[in-house]
Amino acid sequence: MRILFLSYWGLDDPLTISTVFPHLRILQQRSDVESILLVTIERNGGAPAFEPAFEAGKVVYAPLVSEPGRNVLITKTDDFLRFPKQLVTLASEHKSDFIVARGAPAGALAYLVWKQNKLPFYVESFEPHADYMLESGVWKRFDPRYLFQRYWERKQKELARGLMPVAENYRQQLIEEGVPAANIVTVPCSVDLQSFGFDEQLRAQTRARLNIGAEAPVGIYVGKFGDIYYDAEAFDLFRAAANTFGPDFVLIVLTPNPVAEVQAKLAAVGFTEKQVFVTKAPHAEVPGYLSAADFAFATIKPAECRRFCSPIKVGEYWAAGLPILLTAGVGDDSDIIQKEGGGAIFDLTRPDTVPAALQRIAEVLQQPDYRASIRCLAERYRSVERAREAYAQLLPSAG
Repeated sequence: MRILFLSYWGLDDPLTISTVFPHLRILQQRSDVESILLVTIERNGGAPAFEPAFEAGKVVYAPLVSEPGRNVLITKTDDFLRFPKQLVTLASEHKSDFIVARGAPAGALAYLVWKQNKLPFYVESFEPHADYMLESGVWKRFDPRYLFQRYWERKQKELARGLMPVAENYRQQLIEEGVPAANIVTVPCSVDLQSFGFDEQLRAQTRARLNIGAEAPVGIYVGKFGDIYYDAEAFDLFRAAANTFGPDFVLIVLTPNPVAEVQAKLAAVGFTEKQVFVTKAPHAEVPGYLSAADFAFATIKPAECRRFCSPIKVGEYWAAGLPILLTAGVGDDSDIIQKEGGGAIFDLTRPDTVPAALQRIAEVLQQPDYRASIRCLAERYRSVERAREAYAQLLPSAG
């Protein structure tokens, strides 16, 4: 088999590194896979060098370069006019048997390719992206991006050879909508369990480098502020955690948002410089910071469609053995926490749930084996083996 694997993110995007690369490793391990053409969308006007930190003998790379510096609507329109034609050419030159698209926006491009040449396609990490953006307030109901993406998602449901939603909640929804159950396999966002496992030595080294005491309680947040994530509310939550865990509490924030802007917001809610560390960390350095922490925040805005997501950060936190302070109604994860542990759930429409959730986190930290038990959740729900099994079930068999 010759596979064209399409990522909607750039090659160096942390999401490509954390979610696409593990799938490439799985696919190239199959004896019936001859070649994988990895295609990413680069939005900085250039093509990066493909230098993966894993053996990629079957993978070749071809970027699609988006024109930078223009109005976002013009850029997206141009992308969806140019890229399908380029993908048709790339698939023909590569002699691709089918496309595997990462996420519904990439799936939209795969559908547009199918319209031209009927090349079969699969969509992994399939989510209701249009509804995400609408319910988060990023897109409006009559935004052309919303209207087109919603239509393209409907076509993916009709025409894709296989869909891999990231939450069982969404698999059930797709079945109710009429998608054949045999064409759907749930694959939560996979995590490299080995890379993200708790490391006592890394913990000590990172804490020493950041001048954090060995016994200080440490919370960590990894990700953006705004859009589908809480912004001002997240900083209030950080403040509540500091009030719960006392003056020795330290907060680590790893974010692509401007560091000075985040530091100012932390200062505005009463944090001192010694209580916080804010940086934009390469993905390879994240495990060290997670090992240095004791618990984690996942402050995702609530919305109806959030039941269908699978935040990669939740899997990474669990792999490091960290209990998570998580918003209610997020994917399958909120239900897992309520039934099996692994953190605590809060709901800002019910203010009393915040101190209760923080108290629950404090209780978990008193358990001597809490990291090991939480790590089991990552092994059960976020292992790359889930993706391997899905590809075995959905992709054509050898011969």
